[in-house]
Amino acid sequence: MKAQEIKFKDLNCSYSVIIGSNIMSELPKRIKILCPKTKKIAIILDKNVPIKFKSDLKKKLKKYNLFFYIFNPSEKTKSFKVINNYLNKLFNKNLNRSDLILSVGGGITGDTVGFLASIYKRGTNFINIPTTLLAQVDSAIGGKTGVNSAHGKNLIGSFYQPKLVISDTNFLNSLPRKEMICGYAEILKHSIIKDKFFFNWLKKNTKQVLLKKPKYLIFAIKESCKIKMFFVSKDVNEKGLRMKLNFGHTFAHAIEVKNNYSKRLTHGEAVLSGMMLASRLSVIKKVCNLKTINELEKIYEQNKLSYTFKRYSNTKSITDLIPYLKNDKKNDDSKINFILLKSIGRTTKPGVNKISINTLKKYCKSISQF
Repeated sequence: MKAQEIKFKDLNCSYSVIIGSNIMSELPKRIKILCPKTKKIAIILDKNVPIKFKSDLKKKLKKYNLFFYIFNPSEKTKSFKVINNYLNKLFNKNLNRSDLILSVGGGITGDTVGFLASIYKRGTNFINIPTTLLAQVDSAIGGKTGVNSAHGKNLIGSFYQPKLVISDTNFLNSLPRKEMICGYAEILKHSIIKDKFFFNWLKKNTKQVLLKKPKYLIFAIKESCKIKMFFVSKDVNEKGLRMKLNFGHTFAHAIEVKNNYSKRLTHGEAVLSGMMLASRLSVIKKVCNLKTINELEKIYEQNKLSYTFKRYSNTKSITDLIPYLKNDKKNDDSKINFILLKSIGRTTKPGVNKISINTLKKYCKSISQF
């Protein structure tokens, strides 16, 4: 199947996202065009990427002076301490701003390396090669980079766009179902907030996507990226419309922090729970009807996605999340800012549903009683 290319464009920059199977041959050609003055490339490899890929990169990029670094991705290593360590390595190799920092790995790797590129000498060329479904459909698109702090997830960071994103589905061949579901959660979210047609397509074809059938997988990645690009291109710095992408994430991030970013719970699993909690809150706030919730529950049940949500659907579990909801970076005036669901393909406007802690406490029991 021919590689698919979609272009991101806003007032300040543009770049391509290339999606397909066995497309890494594009990399050297694109570097030559996009970074013509590059002589040195710092390649930060996710430790989960097969070692043979390092040899492949050496062959493809042999004309450049290459420096390889292995990154052990976790929510705990996504930290400023790790960033500082890499900064020192780059300074020691005397990389210039015209050189290139290349990220090869999942979302945590891309977020961390992107932030590194954004602050090294006030901005260095950056190319992202996402190797998980979650990274390909979400974190690699839109320029959000950053690290965690003790106060919450992604609270230190910047907006910094890459020169190029290459999403090769060959990397997904070895991903277990749990990791595929992790990325699928964001694909589903994009359909829920923007595109009922795509949601209906997912109702019929989710099984094929999770089984990594190339035609279905590439289509799902492409459509998901297009939806995210729509929001990002209109609101790069997340001052308004882009905040719709946070549907389900206010609860999801609280779940992750409460669980101390445990590896037993993936980001996508937290998002699946968060979307259902936000949808139930939408019904309680009378912006959504039960028919919409039933549509969502059906796609969860058909594809065995409900297992995570059950852990957080009782009153005590929801109440226990409230202290962690307080620190969400999108909060305003001590109120929690929620994106709520109106119907499949439509959400409330950002900033409309600000709920106080006391009011949310009153809702906890109602959220659990569906």
